[in-house]
Amino acid sequence: MKQRDEKNQPQPDKGFKIVPATLLVFALCGLSFYLGGIFYSEKKIFEGKIVQELSKAVSSPKESTVQPLQIKSISFPECSNDYQDYTPCTDPKRWKKYGFSRLTFLERHCPPPFERNECLVPPPDGYKPPIRWPQSRDQCWYRNVPYDWINTEKSNQNWLKKKGDKFLFPGGGTMFPKGVGAYVNLMEDLIPEMRDGTVRTAIDTGCGVASWGGDLLDRGIMTISLAPRDNHEAQVQFALERGIPAILGVISTQRLPFPSSSFDMAHCSRCLIPWIEFGGIYLLEVHRILRPGGFWVLSGPPINYENRYLGWNTTVEEQRAVYEKLQDLLTSMCFTVYARQDDIAVWQKSSDNSCYEKLANPDLYPAKCDDSIEPDSAWYTPLRPCVVAPRPNLKRTSLDSLPKWPERLKVAPERISDVPGGSSTALKHDDSKWKVRAEHYKKLLPALGTNQTRNVMDMNTDFGGLAVALIDDPLWVMNVVSSYSANTLPVIFDRGLIGTYHDWCEAFSTYPRTYDLLHVDGLFTAESHRCQMKYVLLEMDRILRPEGHALIRESGYFIDSIDAIAKAVRWNCRKEDTEEGGEEKILVCQKTLWYSSNNSTMQ
Repeated sequence: MKQRDEKNQPQPDKGFKIVPATLLVFALCGLSFYLGGIFYSEKKIFEGKIVQELSKAVSSPKESTVQPLQIKSISFPECSNDYQDYTPCTDPKRWKKYGFSRLTFLERHCPPPFERNECLVPPPDGYKPPIRWPQSRDQCWYRNVPYDWINTEKSNQNWLKKKGDKFLFPGGGTMFPKGVGAYVNLMEDLIPEMRDGTVRTAIDTGCGVASWGGDLLDRGIMTISLAPRDNHEAQVQFALERGIPAILGVISTQRLPFPSSSFDMAHCSRCLIPWIEFGGIYLLEVHRILRPGGFWVLSGPPINYENRYLGWNTTVEEQRAVYEKLQDLLTSMCFTVYARQDDIAVWQKSSDNSCYEKLANPDLYPAKCDDSIEPDSAWYTPLRPCVVAPRPNLKRTSLDSLPKWPERLKVAPERISDVPGGSSTALKHDDSKWKVRAEHYKKLLPALGTNQTRNVMDMNTDFGGLAVALIDDPLWVMNVVSSYSANTLPVIFDRGLIGTYHDWCEAFSTYPRTYDLLHVDGLFTAESHRCQMKYVLLEMDRILRPEGHALIRESGYFIDSIDAIAKAVRWNCRKEDTEEGGEEKILVCQKTLWYSSNNSTMQ
């Protein structure tokens, strides 16, 4: 009954109900807009006050209201002695987890966070500060790289030999029994561009102990020597101990960590890479990183097979077939034969776009890569079975269009326009800034600019400004560009410098104790949201040589925490002002030389 009675009650006029509600909605919207405007104005006033306070903090650090980041007291144990050559992302102890097909196990496979070691990697017993450049090119302390396998197995090839407490590097190699100097002299006869500054950057795949790259340094050619990690040879460690640029790496299933059109020359001296297998996909990667007009040099099988096949335990027919297949593949990738003499053959990558236009035919192999494949993507990027064609709109990236070295160092590369905010004016400003900074660094660290500092890494560079400022000093710089930042690495290579992509949340592709100086510019500010600070410092400690230095340029917010972790890794640090003063500071740190007291095996 109640329901029925309510149902029969008179209902209000629906039109009367709607009109006030509509007015109410408009009234509320207007009020919201008004209050929002007041809040926004107050917010802008508040933000303005914050900006003013921060400005005061920058100009007067003592009055800063920004509280520095604080961390709890921290310490790290020593790793066991069997970690003295530990390379976290290419660790032989983890190889069995990965496939052996195409040497996949030799690629980067970094441990997950819960498997990371938080310990200090010890030097070998008897470790000494490295022999200084240029003597180091020809000798190193045996105890610093105490591996006899290569000396025993390659003794007849004169790669190196042990004499007393040193390894000596006579400059021999599999394909240059008369010495690397004679080998490169023949190469220069075949490629005159190596003599006049046209060729500046090179990559040596399967580098051995990097004698080829070492010889080229005196000829004005900067080489990245590349070899995989293995159980015995430690080729990259020998190279870096000698003061020659090198990095751990292998052409397998992933692209090498370099942009397209990077190197003026690529070289393989019996590097045992199966170039004609898997559809020539390894050659396609060489093609990608070689700039138009660049040279690919091959010595060893199948070159000069007519005279060498007996020593390769094969037949002349088999080697002829391999050579013809190799030649066909190279031709299909727009390479042409440039020169051939004795054991050396040279091909040149075409800079003529008409060749690449023909590859658009889908019936050809390898075909031209489509526009969805980014040519510079090279951090954990799979190899692609297609030809990366030069961009037709770029007219000044081919080898014959670049200024010769050293003029190209100062000229703004064409590809700088690909970088947000990049221009010739921005490049000049960057160079000027780093010239001032480098002069200041030398006052803070007198070893910089002398032969006490040879292997330098700029851990998060933009255009290679520090390397440019130090170009006349007896050192070389590995320019590292974050895989998460603007892609400036093509500009660095176009300037005639070398570098690589990397993500500092992971370990770098090198052995322990391979750099004399590490330079950091705002890395922790840029990457603290992704990377734990202690792991970055532990990695820096792993790759820094005992008695080597780190220059860490950071905001006041991070600097004290970095200092605390640096002390935990046994570095001696002092805080200095920048050349401009202000809130930003520089930590000048030196790694101490200590020997392991822990002989137990870590699990």
